[in-house]
Amino acid sequence: MAMKKILLATLLATSVSAYGAENFVVQDIQIEGLQRVALGAALLKMPVRVGDTVDSQDIADIIKSLYASGNFENVEVFRDGSALVVKVKERPTIASVSFSGNKAIKEDQLKQNLDASNIRVGEALDRTKLSNIEKGLEDFYYSVGKYNATVKAVVTPLPRNRADLKFVFTEGVSAKIKQINFIGNKVFTDDELLSKFDLNADVSWWNFLSSDKYQKQVLAGDLEKLKSYYLDRGYLKFKVESTEVSISPDKKGVYITLNLHEGKPYTVKDVQFKGDLIGKKDEFEKLVDFDMGSVYKGSAVTSLEENVKKVLGEAGYAYPQVRTVPTFDDDKQEVSLTVQVDPGKRMYVRDIRFTGNTITKDEVLRREMRQMEGSWLNSKSIETGKKRLNRLGYFEKVDVQTQRVPGTDDQVDVVYNVKEANSGSINFGVGYGTESGVSFQVGLTQDNFLGTGNRVSISATTNDYQKNVTLEYKDPYFTLDGVSLGGKVFINKFEASDAGIVDYDNTSYGTNLTWGFPVNELNRLELGVGYTHSKIGNLKPYLQVEQFLEAQADNVSSDGSLVTDDFDVSLTWTRNNLNRGYFPTEGNYQRAYYDMTVPGSDALYFKMQYDVRQYIPLTKKQDFTLLLRGRLGYGNGYGQTNGVDNLYPFYENFYAGGFSTLRGFSSNTAGPKAVYRSYADSNNGTDTATDESVGGNATALASAELIVPTPFVSEEVQNQIRTSVFFDMASVWDTEFDYNGSVAYGDKYYYDYSDPTNYRSSWGVALQWVSPMGPLVFSVAKPIKKYEGDDEEFFTFTIGKTF
Repeated sequence: MAMKKILLATLLATSVSAYGAENFVVQDIQIEGLQRVALGAALLKMPVRVGDTVDSQDIADIIKSLYASGNFENVEVFRDGSALVVKVKERPTIASVSFSGNKAIKEDQLKQNLDASNIRVGEALDRTKLSNIEKGLEDFYYSVGKYNATVKAVVTPLPRNRADLKFVFTEGVSAKIKQINFIGNKVFTDDELLSKFDLNADVSWWNFLSSDKYQKQVLAGDLEKLKSYYLDRGYLKFKVESTEVSISPDKKGVYITLNLHEGKPYTVKDVQFKGDLIGKKDEFEKLVDFDMGSVYKGSAVTSLEENVKKVLGEAGYAYPQVRTVPTFDDDKQEVSLTVQVDPGKRMYVRDIRFTGNTITKDEVLRREMRQMEGSWLNSKSIETGKKRLNRLGYFEKVDVQTQRVPGTDDQVDVVYNVKEANSGSINFGVGYGTESGVSFQVGLTQDNFLGTGNRVSISATTNDYQKNVTLEYKDPYFTLDGVSLGGKVFINKFEASDAGIVDYDNTSYGTNLTWGFPVNELNRLELGVGYTHSKIGNLKPYLQVEQFLEAQADNVSSDGSLVTDDFDVSLTWTRNNLNRGYFPTEGNYQRAYYDMTVPGSDALYFKMQYDVRQYIPLTKKQDFTLLLRGRLGYGNGYGQTNGVDNLYPFYENFYAGGFSTLRGFSSNTAGPKAVYRSYADSNNGTDTATDESVGGNATALASAELIVPTPFVSEEVQNQIRTSVFFDMASVWDTEFDYNGSVAYGDKYYYDYSDPTNYRSSWGVALQWVSPMGPLVFSVAKPIKKYEGDDEEFFTFTIGKTF
């Protein structure tokens, strides 16, 4: 075989060399060095075919084309007579990709970045891309103040032209801010301006919102805060003329210098609206909430623009443009504001669609909508639909978008994207008390049964003091206009002494029906009727219950048991303005309840209770939120039986203690205690106070809870876990307790049980997690104020209850 005579061109990974050659007709094309790439695939990439006449430019094009395919890191082209010989060296195949030393960037983020650059297992390794990736990652570290960070891509050759790729990170530490200097500020001091910054050179231990570690993005946000601070005080011409960031030689310290131009404060002379005002000029003018002649306030102007957009959005204008143009009178230091309004095209809604609901039926979501298909778009109605979906409690997250319909200029589709939560829960509770020991309860609840939005609950509880079975069903849309229908059937056997309550046993069964009626978007009324049969035995005649039992003498059976048949009616008002069903961060929830047995029942009494929860976000991200809870409850008897005033039944009393009322105390044990009178030693009787809890007919609860971001948890999981520090306070008292005697024994347990100021309190920390089984709640609490006879409960664990 003839020797290859002419070297036409060589392409290396970093350079290209071409040599002149005579034109010749290609009779054969040979490619040497192929391993992974098929011969046909390589030939298809070449711009030359057998029979073509080639010159030096054609050879250069061959090299460029093969190299551009991304499969080769070296290409050489030779002529062997009338044959064209191409020698290639294939790029190695990536066998594995690994990372070492990365803490600030998660592996999932790195893999997504590499996939975008086609760096993944099985692909050819392009070394030129690696240097760009290294630089991009180092730039990220520099932006967060880690100037000593390095990123190196280490390639380890393997047999069969493969290679392991490993990115080695040396992150170092973030540079700390040594000093922030302001130049040009005369109106406000350095300390006043620094107080608005998240970045600071001297961060107090208690100021957990600030940081002394330099980050470019945080500095940009601080500069915006600085600008807003000046604009809110009338300095419209304020600007940051320069920002200098100096790094110390060891790259561990940062010095920031800001050169400011403050200007002068301006007052508002007048406000005018121009453009297409769609006949709402008067409405727009009413939105101006600042007086003429007052100091200009940037946040008020921004709020005005947003409110104008909101009005336009409610009128069907989905994409309005609103901007405020200032006209300055420098001599008088006044500014005239012209609000330019461009509503754009009025839109109507073609379709409303739902995505992400794999379990919940479309009709369950659609019935919560207030925006109608085929009507003008109303941004308020769309947002109301989002809020209503959030309040259902079926979804972890709800997003909504308006999408233009292709080919039209006046139609949009509204798309709600939901992430379904586990709407079913196993109510499994474990508690440990210093005296009560370990207790358990179990049940099953499905709030979104088979995706219909109906609630089905089967609760079966068995422990030392209670055996209970309850079947419950509720259809929230029994009628199309939102009237709900619910029902419950139950049977219960209760041993009070084992529940931390004075000894008695109660076997009861009953049923009730409830109708709900929507008043408006936030308020709802419910009407209920029910029947309960109770048989109460093993009664102890302590002082607080004597009058009630005297009135019920006709209902005491031959074995000493109290048997009652009671029919009741109830009325409930609920107002729900929470921003979501699971883990709210903003809004208000209120519930008022009134229940009474009707004349003809054996026990004549009424009961009312009011509950409120208020969530107050403390930061814009709402990761710090203050939860305030309260409860007021009162009940009493009405009328007379056998000439004796009816009192509130002792088995309906309020109690405090346990996770839902007063953490840090065992269930039911914090409150009034039983007082017994014995006539064995005295004709007038001898009174003994005990540690047996009897509860009371009135209660007041209050709680303050600071919700904070859960430490050591990724942002993806933050929406499923809630951590809080709480303070609980509760009081239970008996308004009918009128004691004039003297306690001879057990006086350490006695206090005035009719005094509501005898409260208990505790503090602790809680963790709530929306797990696949349902909400899990852990709490650790310690009493602050307690009384003798109260049982402490340091740790509780519950499934199925969240705040």
